[in-house]
Amino acid sequence: MRILRFYQINKVMLEHGLDELIPRKWLPWYAKLCRASLFWLRNKHPDKSQGVRVRLALQTLGPVFIKFGQMLSTRKDLLADDIANELTILQDQVQPFDSDIAQNIICQSLGIKDVSEIFSSFESKPLASASIAQVHAARLTEGDKDVVVKVIRPNIKSLIQSDIELMQTAAAVLQKLLPDGKRLRPVEVIAEYERTIIDELDLMHEAANGIQFKVNFENSPALYVPTIYGDYSRKSVMVMERIYGTPISDIEQLRARNTNMKRLAERGVEVFFTQVFRDSFFHADMHPGNIFVSTVNPDDPQYITIDFGIVGTLNSEDKRYLAENFIAFFNRNYRKVAQLHVDSGWVPSNTDIDDFEASIRKVCEPIFQKPLAEIEFSNVLLQLFNTARRFNMIIQ
Repeated sequence: MRILRFYQINKVMLEHGLDELIPRKWLPWYAKLCRASLFWLRNKHPDKSQGVRVRLALQTLGPVFIKFGQMLSTRKDLLADDIANELTILQDQVQPFDSDIAQNIICQSLGIKDVSEIFSSFESKPLASASIAQVHAARLTEGDKDVVVKVIRPNIKSLIQSDIELMQTAAAVLQKLLPDGKRLRPVEVIAEYERTIIDELDLMHEAANGIQFKVNFENSPALYVPTIYGDYSRKSVMVMERIYGTPISDIEQLRARNTNMKRLAERGVEVFFTQVFRDSFFHADMHPGNIFVSTVNPDDPQYITIDFGIVGTLNSEDKRYLAENFIAFFNRNYRKVAQLHVDSGWVPSNTDIDDFEASIRKVCEPIFQKPLAEIEFSNVLLQLFNTARRFNMIIQ
């Protein structure tokens, strides 16, 4: 089964010409030989741009790869504009499944014969469609309220499980073969990813998370969390208040509404740190498809967030460590940052603190010399990885 899936993955990538994205001079001889041996698999989309081919390949491969594409879509500092812009489509515009199937899943989950028993109206065309589920607009008969109905894609768990098993095999091999295998901990990374994506398949889990967020930010001027209707939510179906807002990525529309961008930025930081340090319960899937800005008061903007399938928590020790690191970093106290990393066990106890401090300063100090828009984060990231490798930092 794993061998078959491995072949399918390679087939899709080659048929979309993704091998052409890697310069031939970078490929080792055995990679060139392997490509030549699969001579019957040719690029079927030579007329399409690189970005379109990458997106179509990830969509074809399924939810695990779509999730990966969603993550990459937020890193425009690392990707060519063509590819990054195409990958944003994966946030909420994946090919939907048939509306009749969605309605059958709703009926089976809620124990009804027809959606009209609960909803006075139900739109067949999805509002949005993503890797795990799709969303339909509806109106609840009870209370006459506008809602959205989220429905898990049919037969998705088996496909996800097969991809996870393949990733587990690859991670175990890489952990043994790579010089940095133990430090990078690929096996643990895949294990955590498996827990995360399996949780996403249970909408009762997401409903509980959303209800908790609603409690945490009740009456907050910075963040609005829509109401989740637990009575109509099951493992494969969730009913939530419909929200109306501007996508956070639509900068032109935000400016056209005269949105106070400075206030919006400040509140974004406030919302993040409140989740992490006050609540120790934070939204861990905040790509632009899940964040909106209320249209009610542009001069005093309020965020709206959806999709609570992935959350994170921190214990008190983690919060203390992170807070001290942030304070030391913003005060440019690199000695303190270095010492905190040693004290926490992230780097070996015999690390040369002076050398480590100097390396951190070399990476971080240029950041303070430029406006945010001018910082090349791809370069910063590369330097951070090199520093981590040099000092045997354990990847968290």
